[in-house]
Amino acid sequence: MIQNILKPLKEAPLSLYLIYIAVYIPWGFGMDAFGTWAEIAKFNNWWQVFTCYGLYMIPISIVLRGRPFFEQYAYGLVAMGLLEFGGYYFESSFAYPNNLVEQLFGTRNFALGMALFFGLYFPLGNWIVGGIYKRFLTK
Repeated sequence: MIQNILKPLKEAPLSLYLIYIAVYIPWGFGMDAFGTWAEIAKFNNWWQVFTCYGLYMIPISIVLRGRPFFEQYAYGLVAMGLLEFGGYYFESSFAYPNNLVEQLFGTRNFALGMALFFGLYFPLGNWIVGGIYKRFLTK
């Protein structure tokens, strides 16, 4: 079973990994900057963009690549739920008090709202990366 899960990671060409890195890392820095600017939430350390977007989200995206949208989103919800829970539990992420998400959905729903939003990264990210890969690296 684990081998089936890891198979897409082993079979993905280096060029695909490079496109994911080129898309996800700037996306991560952009979202962290937006979250800070809008006073919603932020990483406590700049390097967390690399660990979360690069080492966590890219491999999950590659494993989910090619699956239907809602399947990617469902698995993405689980993955992001764990990440959001861990980030706020271990205080490696900071949620601004009374931020926009809390104002709309309530304090107790903040991490859930973030997971629901960021779960969309997997199907959306795979769509973007897939489009770039097809456009520039396939015949």
